[in-house]
Formats: sequence, C-alpha cells, structure tokens
Amino acid sequence: MTALPHEHPLPNGISHLLTVAEYSRLGETESGYTELQEGRLVMSPSPALEHNSASLELAIQLRAQLPDELMVIQDIDVDLELVPPGEPGFSRRPDLTIIERAARERVKAEGGLLRASEVLVVVEIVSPGSRRTDYVIKRGEYADAGIPHYWIVDITTPVSLVDCHLAGEFGYQEAPAVVAEFVTTEPCPITVHVDEL
Repeated sequence: MTALPHEHPLPNGISHLLTVAEYSRLGETESGYTELQEGRLVMSPSPALEHNSASLELAIQLRAQLPDELMVIQDIDVDLELVPPGEPGFSRRPDLTIIERAARERVKAEGGLLRASEVLVVVEIVSPGSRRTDYVIKRGEYADAGIPHYWIVDITTPVSLVDCHLAGEFGYQEAPAVVAEFVTTEPCPITVHVDEL
C-alpha cells in the first residue's frame, strides 16, 4: 500500500520493536497494519478506487508478458533484509512485485515472507498521501535492499511511470517519466501502456 503512513500502537500488548519474524507471525492483525519500518508497525489507509484500478490493470498487462518462470504478485509483504534477523526490521508491502516462481515455492515450503533478494521489480502506485514515502523513503529502502528495479507509477493526470534501476554504489538512477508507453528489457521484454492505467 502506498498511502500516508501512520505509526500505530503495537497490538496484543507488544511493547518492543519488532523483528521481521515477529511481524510475520502477527499475520493480519487489524485493518491498516501493512508494513514494518525499523521495528514499528506502519498503517496505511485503504487505497482509492483509481489506485486499485491502476494496480490491477498493470498486473494484467505484466502477467500477459512474463515468461513462465516469472510472476507478478499484488500486495505481498517483502522482508527488505536491511538488518540482521534479530534486530528491529523492515518489511514493505508494495503494490506489485515481479519475482521468480521459485520464490513463491520457497515461501510455500518454508513460510515467512518474500525476501528482497528474490524480488526483480517492485512497483508503487503513488497516492495523494504517499508522494514523499514513495519517491524518497521507499526509493532509498528498496535501493539499500538491492532490488534491481523500482517503478513509480503516478496516477495524477497525465499518468506516468518512472523506472529506477540500481547503479552500483550510487543507488537508483532514474529515467525520465514516461506517459504513453514504457518499454524495457529488464527483467524480460515488457511493454506497459501507461496511458491505460
């Protein structure tokens, strides 16, 4: 989810910062507990109709183009692997992720969360209250986590897509925003009709 985050009290009398494993064990506690930032639960309000519509349309476009070994998933927790397992952790729930199917099988077999090291592309749809979070905070976290590609979709007219790709120690380098058609070869040949989102 990509709405304005709000720090929220911890459920069930928890009085310490959470590790990713503790966060994972919470499951679905209450509506709004969607991400973990330095051990703190971050609440995001439910997204608007336009946000969900753009996310679904993009997922449909991607699914039709991905090879069998890749898949797109909506709203799934990702352990950013930014700290050792016993420390207050970071987990984000991007609007979309592109992963290898093997990652899904690992989670089914072992449990836990997807790992940043298993994510090829992460996508956030910008909401009115998430602009700074998506363009600054998550951009930095996803780069630090080593996720190769971060796409930021801004559904403000005209709808645009910014492709950020890792450039070594410099973090993400971004291409200019695209408003009609986005074409890439990473992680595979993909064309996104941005104007249809």
